[in-house]
Amino acid sequence: MDPQRRLFLRGRPSAHLSTPAPRPPWAATESTFVERCTRCEACLTACPEGILVRGDGGFPEVRFTLAGCTTCGACASACEPGALLRRPGQAAWLWRANIGPACLAFNKVECRVCGEMCETNAIHFKPSLGSVANPTLDLSLCTGCGACVAPCPTQAIAMKDPEP
Repeated sequence: MDPQRRLFLRGRPSAHLSTPAPRPPWAATESTFVERCTRCEACLTACPEGILVRGDGGFPEVRFTLAGCTTCGACASACEPGALLRRPGQAAWLWRANIGPACLAFNKVECRVCGEMCETNAIHFKPSLGSVANPTLDLSLCTGCGACVAPCPTQAIAMKDPEP
């Protein structure tokens, strides 16, 4: 079924279409992914982190609410139709972390949990005289794994595509 029609029938605004669901790592472009994915759920059962869930229309989506992606490649290996294609040297996705205004540190409350969870050390805390250290994000080090999303107590971190 056409995704726009499905959203209309579910009473969702068509503006939702401009932001496709976060797909598993190494997903093809949205149109190719939807065309190739058979919704067999092999990638969901193969994911050791449990971050892949059955989303809208039965297509797999990534949810970082429990853990981050280790980019182990199990989902891509399990994908027989080729909707997930892991190529050497190719990044899993283009997303990068985005720290929003709900961040405790931005609100003068000491918290460094996102930096502690970031294995690539993309999140640093810049000391501030007479205040708490604020997080700074090095986009060149961020892999978009989402490990910083789940532990954030205020859900201030979201994964965003850096390209409009």
